[in-house]
Amino acid sequence: MSNLIQAAKEEAAALTQRAYEKAAAAGVLPGGVEVSATVEIPKDAAHGDYASSFAMAGARAMHMAPRAIAQAICDHLELEGSFFQKAEIAGPGFLNFTLGPKWYGQVMTEVEAEGKDYGCSDVGHGEKVMVEFVSANPTGPMHMGNARGGVLGDTLANVLHMAGYDTWKEFYVNDAGNQIHKFAVSIDARYHQLLLGEENFPFPEDGYHGDDIKELAAGFRAEQGDGWLDKPEAERQEAMAQFGLSVNVPKMKEDLRRYHIEYDEWFFESTLHESGYVAETVGMLADKGWTYEKDGALWLNTTELLKKKYLAEGKSQEQVDKLDLKDDVLRRANGFYTYFAADIAYHRNKLEKRGFDKAINIWGADHHGHVARLQAALDGLGLDGSHRLVVVLMQLVNLLQDGKPVRMSKRSGKAIALHDLLDEISVDAARYFFNARTSTSPLDFDLDLAVREDADNPVYYVQYAHARICSMVRKMAEEGVAVPAAGAVDASLLVEPEEKALLKALSELPEEIRLAARDYDPSRINRYLVDLAGSFHRFYNTCRCMVEDTALRDARLKLADTTRAVIAQGLDLLGVTAPEKM
Repeated sequence: MSNLIQAAKEEAAALTQRAYEKAAAAGVLPGGVEVSATVEIPKDAAHGDYASSFAMAGARAMHMAPRAIAQAICDHLELEGSFFQKAEIAGPGFLNFTLGPKWYGQVMTEVEAEGKDYGCSDVGHGEKVMVEFVSANPTGPMHMGNARGGVLGDTLANVLHMAGYDTWKEFYVNDAGNQIHKFAVSIDARYHQLLLGEENFPFPEDGYHGDDIKELAAGFRAEQGDGWLDKPEAERQEAMAQFGLSVNVPKMKEDLRRYHIEYDEWFFESTLHESGYVAETVGMLADKGWTYEKDGALWLNTTELLKKKYLAEGKSQEQVDKLDLKDDVLRRANGFYTYFAADIAYHRNKLEKRGFDKAINIWGADHHGHVARLQAALDGLGLDGSHRLVVVLMQLVNLLQDGKPVRMSKRSGKAIALHDLLDEISVDAARYFFNARTSTSPLDFDLDLAVREDADNPVYYVQYAHARICSMVRKMAEEGVAVPAAGAVDASLLVEPEEKALLKALSELPEEIRLAARDYDPSRINRYLVDLAGSFHRFYNTCRCMVEDTALRDARLKLADTTRAVIAQGLDLLGVTAPEKM
């Protein structure tokens, strides 16, 4: 499991330290000085590939000018057998290291040796992590917000898995509570209208107005007949809710499967209520002194829990006192538990009962105010929700066509459904575009760009690079030239700037995966792939592979095929196909 960028940084630091110790032993530099230096990648490649700040960091303790220290280090550096071919002094005393053939050759060797594991690491140490995403209400079709959350959660889980976490993908089905009651009332109203006429039965203003509700009412009538008007309202609406869920949940699964998303579990909220787990969780909060009764309802003292949380995070008492904090109802006066109570129970189930080290939720930005409240409630249960619950907030999607916004309205029932979107554009384009920006940024989804077949369409640009390499490999095979093994290639022949730039780009995938996992930002992989494809296209246009020098030909062919493998790896992380022909 390699990270050649990190390996080069570590080796530059080790070489510098050894050179300092030799210079100190020779009496050129003061001995016994602990230097806390950094090794960074310069923005300008003319300044070398890696730069150490050792000389500046040690100047005060050694009572010497940085450039004098740097010169002593350079005089005692031993680069033989290392990743580097030279080191130079620059500016006020930077030590600039330039990579050599060993490092460049190692890139192709690592990609070949690790295969599908290239980019994997153990930074997660096997930590058990659940990623819960989409979790849309099963009261209607999947829409555009679900489409962004779907690919964001799925790709984040893939990235975390590559970074060494034990990941679990989950969909939380809200099949209980107010929205299901409203769902049942809406189907019931449409059922009445089918039998009595629309003009003879009013539809509730706050009901679900979509055509899908009319279809469910018609489906219920076709299956159950016309005799339900005479049955008790509660019995009728319970039957209609269950019928609607029996139709909608499989449709959601089908839409998400089409979108290349498979979950480890579909978890139903109703099971928490039926098992008594919600009541038990609320009872635990009461036992710990975090609840009180008022107006017949049971309340959570969210205010005190949040104060405790914010003070622990470093806010001052004055800052906390200025916050407009409110308590939350857990059980209404009618005896029904609130959605918040069920949410606390569900997350207790994740962290305590099922033993996940961390719960990561993908939520819409409109849930921002709910994050700290849920974390604080889990803190109140002793589950360290402030650290173990991570919520990735996701901004809205703006759908564009002909340069203009496409209007969407959930209230009118005219929201653009995921299955309708996938009828217009490919799954590959949808997954790529919805993951194209960090979750904290609004996303403009250009429908026209998503179907274009040119370099302006980023997913086409990346896939075309893969297909172009596959075509090259096929043509050279027809000429009797097979892709050589990495060990048979002379990497020292790859001296052109475009060749070195491409090898550097190939080395970056493990680091990009590590950073994407650290920041919960899988859009890094999109940007990486576009940059990698650009590096390949520049290499392809400058460096011919079919040359008379067979050693150079083989080195370039191996470089191209290594690029193919890394592009395929990155696209697979995104759930996007890597076509061999386009």
